[in-house]
Amino acid sequence: MITISLCMIVKNEEDVIERCLKSVKNIADEIIIVDTGSKDSTKEICRKYTDKIYNFKWNSNFSSARNYSFSKATKEYILWLDADDVIVDEDIEKFENLKYDLDEKVDVVMMKYNVGFDNNGNITLSYYRERLLKRSSEFQWKEPVHEYLEISGNIINSDICITHKKERAYVSDRNLSIYKKMIYKGKELSPRGIFYFARELYYNRMYDSAIKYFRKFLDTKQGWIEDNINACFNLSQCYDYKNDRKSMLRVLLKSFEYDNPRAEICCQLGYFYFQNMDYEKAIFWYELATQIKKPENGWGFISHDYFGYLPNIQLAVCYDKVGNIEEAIRCNNKAGEFKANDEAVNYNKKYFEKILAEK
Repeated sequence: MITISLCMIVKNEEDVIERCLKSVKNIADEIIIVDTGSKDSTKEICRKYTDKIYNFKWNSNFSSARNYSFSKATKEYILWLDADDVIVDEDIEKFENLKYDLDEKVDVVMMKYNVGFDNNGNITLSYYRERLLKRSSEFQWKEPVHEYLEISGNIINSDICITHKKERAYVSDRNLSIYKKMIYKGKELSPRGIFYFARELYYNRMYDSAIKYFRKFLDTKQGWIEDNINACFNLSQCYDYKNDRKSMLRVLLKSFEYDNPRAEICCQLGYFYFQNMDYEKAIFWYELATQIKKPENGWGFISHDYFGYLPNIQLAVCYDKVGNIEEAIRCNNKAGEFKANDEAVNYNKKYFEKILAEK
């Protein structure tokens, strides 16, 4: 059986930290807490679970703090979590089994990170992360913000999920300010840094600047395929907000340079033509989205609604617009198979029942 050090960096997490530590206390053989300046009771709560609590002077660099936490680990493998992450019961059981069954030749275990949920608790966004790492491999965190581990060796995907349960509003300008300070000090952003800086600009509704940096990222021609496609998608949203329809279409089609059509791109093309009231073309792209298989083992972002629910709910509207009520009902029912008791599906059902009753 392998042994595990849990390594965390925290700051003012009194509202969530105990929930996290309770979920992992029977998995971790050692808990390392690196506090970057808490003013609340975070450290007091953590002392219920470990005496290995270290202070770290915050330097606007998440990788520095995480690497420091890793340096304190003593067990065979390192697990990292954020304070608002939890491991739910079914995944705790899987994790406990993994401790007994893991081949010690494995360097990295990738685990799915469930980070987005709808109002009914359905998972809307997930992706794999490098979550459990052999300590002797001495993997290092890279990038001051939106940090990642540079991994190699024997890497496997696991069916264990880490669940992100965010309880507070996103600090919209925290990451953005770190990037701006880097640029002000003349530090050159890596291609990955340019991509995530562009995303921060987009999230803060700074669309002109976001467009500039997404295009700069794509122009580097050094981006990961998944990031390239996501950049095209986010760029299309920026152009949509600016009502630049021509550029919106162009960048969506550009995504096909990097790989086969993705469901989210097809849905965005469907949306483009729907906005133009060209419902036949919208139907084409939404139908294509329904035919694309959801990736099972890829490490890119998976927006689950694009693989079934969203294209079908949109097809219901499109088919209604062109007068094909039978197909509209079929697609609406199909959307309901992906999300039971969905508000939009139920609304459409009542609408279609009224239409049929009036015939």
